[in-house]
Amino acid sequence: MTDIIDEFEGYKPKSIKILSKFGAKTWSKIRIETQVGISEGTILPRNKYAPDGFVEIKLKNGYNIGIFLDETTKIEVLSQEPKMEVKFDPITPPRNKKLPNLVLMGTGGTISSRLDYVTGGVIPAFKPAELYAAVPELSNVCNLETEVVYQIFSENMKPKYWLQLAQSIAKKINTGVEGVLVAHGTDTLSYTSSALAFLLKDLQVPVVCVGSQRSSDRPSSDAAMNLINAASIAGTSDIAEVVVAMLGSSAHDYGFIHRGTRVRKMHSSARHAFRSIDTPPLGMIRENQISMFTSDYQKRSNNQIETTAAKNIEEKVGMVYAYPGMPIDLLDYYLDKNYKGIVIAGTGLGHVPSDLFKSLARAQDAKVPVIMTVQTLWGFTGMDVYENGREIQSYGVIPGQNMLPEVAMTKLAWILGNYSNETEITDLISSNIAGEITLGEPINGYQIYQGVESQIPSQIKNNSNLKQQKSSKKKKK
Repeated sequence: MTDIIDEFEGYKPKSIKILSKFGAKTWSKIRIETQVGISEGTILPRNKYAPDGFVEIKLKNGYNIGIFLDETTKIEVLSQEPKMEVKFDPITPPRNKKLPNLVLMGTGGTISSRLDYVTGGVIPAFKPAELYAAVPELSNVCNLETEVVYQIFSENMKPKYWLQLAQSIAKKINTGVEGVLVAHGTDTLSYTSSALAFLLKDLQVPVVCVGSQRSSDRPSSDAAMNLINAASIAGTSDIAEVVVAMLGSSAHDYGFIHRGTRVRKMHSSARHAFRSIDTPPLGMIRENQISMFTSDYQKRSNNQIETTAAKNIEEKVGMVYAYPGMPIDLLDYYLDKNYKGIVIAGTGLGHVPSDLFKSLARAQDAKVPVIMTVQTLWGFTGMDVYENGREIQSYGVIPGQNMLPEVAMTKLAWILGNYSNETEITDLISSNIAGEITLGEPINGYQIYQGVESQIPSQIKNNSNLKQQKSSKKKKK
């Protein structure tokens, strides 16, 4: 049975029966004739979650297609190809004394993954050293040391992992490296970047978090460009804080430099998915040339100050999304489970249903700090405007100003893990520690630098032409 599974990776009984009839199996090069036509290609493993009765082949042009199989199908096996594996042998390139010395710390994620043909998903696979081999252009940018910290998808990140990562980064920085790259899955990249911004103190070099929306073995992957951009930022910029480097436009011709506490993944699949919220990005990188949009960031210095990482982090911090009809026991759950802090993503200017007020009072009595943020993402809490907001504050809820909900969560985890004085905790929550709170929303914070500016004129023109064509067709009718 195992042999059959190995020969027909991911295929189900109906497909296996027809393929076996002609002696075909995965990685067979075939010529297949159906009622639709004739195709030639190599049989790929099939997504085991896909329906039965199909064969998937890779054509000569590199595209994959699925072909329906039935009793009329004819298959000619042309040859048996070796199993396709995307593999990069780790290499150690010669060191160039003129280039900066960087360290790439791998945690997993799509940037260090490959496609699993059988499941149709991506799996952690590449070590950082293999990434270097996959992107040889890095040798023109830096001398790169690699270290595997974790090999997990970002949805499996935990607060204790942020702490361990921060401690590893601080240790590396103090050995004299000129910049740090953190290869990370994009789904929770903004959580990690903000956590590192709070956990690391006295940074003297850039810590650049980087990911990719498509796995490294795909021709359409953004991994190479993002890695090269990140290495350029880590090695040549004057930044000395935690930032995120990802593609900035749908044309994939430049990358943005986002502050680690003001960035969020804003699209589930687009490669230019990351946006700075409530503020423009810190800068742009195009063809290894960095252009900063502001001078308001932490800069490198010649001070021989040791970078340190926090010693603790509080893992029991909950986050709640306010919504109409939310049950009153939702906050009580966290309090019953002895959570030490709660972040609320409130509606509008920072509101929750009044049914929850008793739970807020309970949190206040238990000295559990509650931070209110806004689920609109852009904009500030305004809890003095409406009666609801004023009453919420009377229960000790702390306005989060314009902190993103996930940033408030990582900040609270850092604060509660390292401070115990109630007044000090409240003051730290309301203070701008790592650029997580801005004084106001600039006019260009919401409307521009969203990665589509250069495409807007052509999009408007295309839409106008389409309307004219439709109008013309109607007139002809």
